[in-house]
Order: sequence, then C-alpha cells, then structure tokens
Amino acid sequence: MSMKRREFLKTGIAHASVLLSGFAGLSLVMRGYGRSTAVAAETVAEMEKPMPEAEVKTGANGLYVQPWFEDGFLDLGEELEAASLDDKQLVLLYEQTGCPYCKELHRVNLARAEIASYMQQNYRVVQIDIRGSREVTDFTGKSLSEKAFAHQAQIHFTPTLSFFPRKASKVLGKKGKEAEAFRLTGYWKPFHFETVLRFVRDGAYKQENLQSYLGARLEALKKEGRTQPVWE
Repeated sequence: MSMKRREFLKTGIAHASVLLSGFAGLSLVMRGYGRSTAVAAETVAEMEKPMPEAEVKTGANGLYVQPWFEDGFLDLGEELEAASLDDKQLVLLYEQTGCPYCKELHRVNLARAEIASYMQQNYRVVQIDIRGSREVTDFTGKSLSEKAFAHQAQIHFTPTLSFFPRKASKVLGKKGKEAEAFRLTGYWKPFHFETVLRFVRDGAYKQENLQSYLGARLEALKKEGRTQPVWE
C-alpha cells in the first residue's frame, strides 16, 4: 500500500472516530491507527468537558422546554413561512416524556449560551411530542395528531431533529422524510451538535457528508491553536 493511500486511510479513520464519539448511543475503540486518531480524540475530549448542571423545565405536556421554542398552532406551512420571513430555517424537534437523552439535550447542550443563541438566530424550533394528541397540519395541508405525524415521518427515536430547506418550494406538498434537508437522530454531545447546526445552516449538507465537515472543522480549530470551544 502506498504511503499516500495509508495516510488517507488514517485520516478517514480518525474522522470517523471523532464523529462517532459525539453520539452518546455509540462507542468505538480505535487502536493502532496512528497519532492522528489520538490527537482528534484528545481535542474532542477537551471540548466536551462537563458544565454545571442546568435546571430543566417542563411544559404542560411533560416535555422539557425552552422559552424560545415556538408555541403556535402546529401549522407547518405557516411555520415554514414565518421562518423564511425571519431568514431562518425550520427545525422540528421530536421528543417524548420520560426520555433521558431529551433531558440531556436540554440540561447540557441547550444550556450553553452559544448553542442556544445560535439556534435562536438561525432556526425556528417547533417541538413535536411523538405520543401527543395535538393537531398538526403537515406540509400537504393534511391535519393529523402529533403521534400520527411522527409515525408518518418515521420517527423512531428521541430526541430527533428534522431540518428543512429554506425554500418553501422544496418543502410544501411533501410529507414525511421526503421534505427534510437533514435529520439528526439521538443525543449528540455539544461540540458535535453545534457542528451539525452549522453544517445545515451553511448548506454544507448539499455538497459533503457530516464526517468530512467535522474533520475539516477540527483541523481548522487545531491550526488556530484552539483546544476547546469558546463556551468552555
């Protein structure tokens, strides 16, 4: 195997290790793949230092909430239009009561001022209870319960974030996953979560995969001499 090919594989494995380390539901042990893997893992470890536990509030339906979540009539066509008028993207956050990783998302990720601020500036967040009975009007104009809507969208885990394109023409008239720009399933640690927010907002999902985007971001941080994100 050529030296160039060997280095390419090392870099790819390092980036995969870092990507998977951000997903709480997965673990990956990487050994013998060179210093690049270790450096990447150490960088993320520094970025993921725990913060003091934040108070987590719940709404009337028992879901964890944020004061900046939209609390409207769940007419998704109107929500999409409102997001566009504010130069934001619409994201649906699927949760359910008794979900430990939903609590972690609120307790850890959304408690970080920089993450909360970035989401408020760039996204219109609408929360969906996958067991809920509130009426949702989907992008086709059909009305159905939250539970039925989540089933239609093939939501099997919580938390799940569904991001939608900015242009209404790419969304209206579609239902389920076909309307989405990107989907994030499960709980991801703060650095990885915030990277996904930028990955979608920058439109990078149209040209590259998340693994390469994350790897490039880590390399840029190392070149700048930053060993941890600004919110630490």
